[in-house]
Amino acid sequence: MSRDRRPLTDVSAKPSGAQPISKAAELTALLEAHSGERHAIVMQDYPDPDAISGAWAHKLIAARFAVDCDIIYEGRISHQENLALVQLTEVEMVRYSEGYNLEQYQGTVFVDNQGTTAALTDRFTAAGVKPLVIVDHHEKQDRIEAEFTDIRKIGATATIYTEYIREGLLELNKSNPIHVKLATALMHGIRSETSGLIRAREEELEAASFLSRFADSSLLEDILSAKRSKTVMDVIRLALENREIRESYSISGVGFLRSEDRDSIPQAADFLLTEENVHTAIVYGIILKGDREMVVGSMRTSKVTLNPDEFLKEALGATDMGRYYGGGRRGAGGFEIPIGFLAGIKDDELVRMKWRLYDELIKKKLLEKIGVPPPTIRSETPRSDTGALPTGGLRVEEI
Repeated sequence: MSRDRRPLTDVSAKPSGAQPISKAAELTALLEAHSGERHAIVMQDYPDPDAISGAWAHKLIAARFAVDCDIIYEGRISHQENLALVQLTEVEMVRYSEGYNLEQYQGTVFVDNQGTTAALTDRFTAAGVKPLVIVDHHEKQDRIEAEFTDIRKIGATATIYTEYIREGLLELNKSNPIHVKLATALMHGIRSETSGLIRAREEELEAASFLSRFADSSLLEDILSAKRSKTVMDVIRLALENREIRESYSISGVGFLRSEDRDSIPQAADFLLTEENVHTAIVYGIILKGDREMVVGSMRTSKVTLNPDEFLKEALGATDMGRYYGGGRRGAGGFEIPIGFLAGIKDDELVRMKWRLYDELIKKKLLEKIGVPPPTIRSETPRSDTGALPTGGLRVEEI
């Protein structure tokens, strides 16, 4: 056990003093109560390092209480660093496909999300599997309720799981290669959520200091040195070409993208944020996944007084069911807007009209929120030099 953390208190009885029971102790009590069960750790459809490392930490912690867990997601891992993280650490995960038996689980664990960014949420609800745990650092969403909830305004979910480890839920051993890889993954999760610790608070710095005792710096370097794909570079180029800068906001639509290229959108937003005199970047495109289409966007900001969660919720609104299209945390946010009955159109000109419509509507709502006049209407869909829509090689006739 770490020298700088006290042992867990006895969770079998309520504390007699004024000190409230810790979240680590609460989680211990829950896992003990569900010993012998099988749980599904649900990540967002497109998991990032924070989600992957936090989910892995939960899996290893749960195993100490005879709770068997599978880490599950439905979308795709496409960001080069995320792929490197999974491949180099060899963390085991399940990508959901039709026919997978969800009823084998007695409960679900939502890590780095609250069910709003995971298609599996509705699938598990339909299967009658109830949420047991939510651990997240985003703004509260009120999408699902669980027996144990730990939602904090903190830099990373990985920070929360590092705290659990420091409080004794998992004894890290430098000679155990799995523990070394976990510590490295958690370190990467914290770094990725805090811009390389630049935006780290005291909690992240303490967690990083603790993890540095066990993490493999050469492994972390290998993960961070993964190269950007040609598609990502093309999308960044399109974002640069199509950006509109107003009041230090850089807003850009990049057209149609395949679902496997979705992670290029946040990378493009990260890149636009590096431009001089820009404090906020928003990049969006239409993601194609079979017959389903949705507008997906990412927001990045360095303005400390700007709340991405509040900004996107107010700018884009919510569904009739009250589910917001966007949300976020300090420094970053994202949104998803289903296309609906206009999805699946194959005609070349109608596809272009559809993009122009959504491009203008999204930009109009964002600029209204900023408080500036709407943009000049564009007559063309963003295109590459080859005449293809910006889909990493996907042409109109292939949509």
